Amino acid sequence: MSTRHSSRAWIYGYIAVCVVMLALPLFVSDGYLLNKFARYIIFGILSLALCLSWGYAGILNLGQAVSFGLGSYCMAMALKLRTIPIQTGGGVPDFMSWNNVKTLPWFWEPFHSYAFAIFAGMAVPAILAFLLGWFVFRARVTGVYVAIITLAMLVVVNLLIIDAQSYTGGFNGITDLTTLKLFGIAFDAYSKATYYLAAFSLIAALLIGLAIIKSKTGLVMQAIRDDEMRVRYFGYDVAHYQNFAFCVSAAIAGFAGMLYTLVMEFASPTFLNVSISLSIVIWCAVGGRASLLGAALGAIVVTGVQGSLSDSPKFLDTWMLIMGALFIAVVLFLPKGLVSLIDIFEQRFRKQAAGGGGPLTPTALPAAAPAASELRQDEVG
Repeated sequence: MSTRHSSRAWIYGYIAVCVVMLALPLFVSDGYLLNKFARYIIFGILSLALCLSWGYAGILNLGQAVSFGLGSYCMAMALKLRTIPIQTGGGVPDFMSWNNVKTLPWFWEPFHSYAFAIFAGMAVPAILAFLLGWFVFRARVTGVYVAIITLAMLVVVNLLIIDAQSYTGGFNGITDLTTLKLFGIAFDAYSKATYYLAAFSLIAALLIGLAIIKSKTGLVMQAIRDDEMRVRYFGYDVAHYQNFAFCVSAAIAGFAGMLYTLVMEFASPTFLNVSISLSIVIWCAVGGRASLLGAALGAIVVTGVQGSLSDSPKFLDTWMLIMGALFIAVVLFLPKGLVSLIDIFEQRFRKQAAGGGGPLTPTALPAAAPAASELRQDEVG
């Protein structure tokens, strides 16, 4: 397959996904359905974030839900400070009053500003990722050990949030939130405005991700994924690039968490569960971890099918079995993920257009398998 044809197919794929997302509210007016579709899109952003670190830098982060949950709590804190009970109750959230907290804690004060809350929703996860990545990648920890460390971090942060009940709401989380209002627009959970906010956020995340992976930094990241020692011999600071991918992934996941709070209207420690982190890995793998678009579509398709089956009375008792069968089928017949269908359909179309025959074989994803060789050529040039 020529690079020109392959690139054209992928461009068409990106455009098609964007058009479908933006056109959906023209045909769906039910607020409940828009809320559900917005959730699926947010999961797509979350899966895309993992794709940047896992699919393009080879860092399997089993603690991705930490960034997601922290971003969610940052937005929830800002919205909680604007609820009517707080405005008339001395400025202290209800759950703090129940725990005999008389004054607002100092770390809650900056969240009176929406600008700070949005900044913190991305900065706090990124800073935590940077601190963890600094020690992990400088020590040249790789592979399954990174996955174990990030999973341990997830458990620790989850326990800290639950134990700090007086300041985080504990098991109940932060509830009874007001509606976000920015630039005169009210982002109600069931409105078209919130849906479009999620849709444009996914488009922006795709563009940012593409800009990164098409840059020199992205090429180095992919080369590290393919052969870390070879890149190290070229004189690159491997830990620096790994930490960069780790932090960018965390920041995007944190932004997805903020959007999720708007859609769900609460923040909860369940957003930092191990099950969510494992689900993100599954979404990314099913869609295709070597593609940003594939990872996003994997999350949207999997959560969409799962939601449809679990809501149907016919599949109430069997939907988990059906989902398991679908996962097995994808792994067996589409090992590169659902996104490999783009290459398969393009090859079929070109064969038919050329009048050719013969058996059709799935082609590999246009991942950067020869990234290290390309990097070497770039160095020589």
